[in-house]
Formats: sequence, C-alpha cells, structure tokens
Amino acid sequence: MRKYHMKADTFFSEEEKHRIEETIDIIESHTIGEVAVMVVDRSDQYREAEVLGGLFLGSLLALIVALSLFHASIWAYIIFSFLFFFPSRYLFQQFPALHAGFIGLKRKEITVMQRAVRAFYEKELYKTKKNTGVLFFISLFERKVWVLADKGIYEKIEQETLNKCAHMVSAGIKEGRACDALCSAIREAGELLAQYFPIAPDDTDELPDEVMTE
Repeated sequence: MRKYHMKADTFFSEEEKHRIEETIDIIESHTIGEVAVMVVDRSDQYREAEVLGGLFLGSLLALIVALSLFHASIWAYIIFSFLFFFPSRYLFQQFPALHAGFIGLKRKEITVMQRAVRAFYEKELYKTKKNTGVLFFISLFERKVWVLADKGIYEKIEQETLNKCAHMVSAGIKEGRACDALCSAIREAGELLAQYFPIAPDDTDELPDEVMTE
C-alpha cells in the first residue's frame, strides 16, 4: 500500500512521473485547458499541535511521577508538568507524524485548500490566456487531495465535480495505486475540459507537465 508519509519528491517513481506527464500531454492535445500536478510533504507546520502534544505528554509524565514518587501531590504534578512540557514539545517538533492526533479534520481540510490556492498563485498557474488552469494538489501528511481550477473553468465546471476527481485520487492512494488513480482522474477532467474548452488552432502549452514537488 502506498504510504502517505513518503516524501513528496519520491512519492511517485520516475516511471510513474513519466506516465503522469504523458497523460497530461495527451489530454491537453484536445483542450485549451491546462493541467498541473503538485505534491507536497505537508500543507502547514501545525505549531499548535506541537504545543498541545507537549502539554498532553508532559502532563501525562508529570501525573505518573506525582503518583509514583510524591503521593499524588498536586504541587509535584504542577511543577513536573511545567518541566516536562519543553522536552515533550521538542519531541513533537522532531517527529511531525505525532501531530496527527492533535489536528482536527476541519483544520486539515481548510489548510490543504488554502495551501493549494497559495501554490496556484506561487507557481503562476493563473496566467493562462483563457484562465483555464487546473491543479491536482496532493498533501501527504494530511492525506488530502484538492483539485483547484481557475475562474475560466468555474464558468462551466463546478467545484463539486472537481471534488469527485480529488476523491478518485485519494481513494487510489489508499489502495496503493496512486499513479493509476491520478492518471484516471486527469483523463476524466480532460474529457470535461475538451467538452467545454476544445482545442484551438493557436493553443500553446502554458503550464509544466512534470509533477511539481515541494
């Protein structure tokens, strides 16, 4: 099974990256729409998870010490909670995978969406002539996929439809067939793009076909 915690630059093999690029190239030969793929390790540092994790672990250790060595002294618990907080937080800083239990699902959803929007502008995907860029954004730590489109696409295709493509990719990753699922989702999006935004004689390839990582 494909693991979400892999690094972005090795999540897809070189052969898989080539397949994805070929898929993008094929669908873009039938539409003025432009498709880009980006994979990131995580969408945020989640500093609040470090603090919450440090408080939880520090308090737990302090409770154990207070019960076993200080006859359940509340003052011992308070003092050791303070002392254990800092090394506990440091532990969470060094092992980001520990953050998962201290981050709400809604926080992850919003964070990945915002990171996808930021990537869309940072990578200048909004600069296509007809505003027809589409970004497949995969954030590994959060185990989330977001498909974001430019304003020209939204005139014809709703976000709900793009979300179905995102769910297709997410399910494929969980089943260990990330590349196949992504290529299928790109083809499905490509069919819609070809329907609403057919190829034009003066069309040029405006966005990179290779998988972007960060």
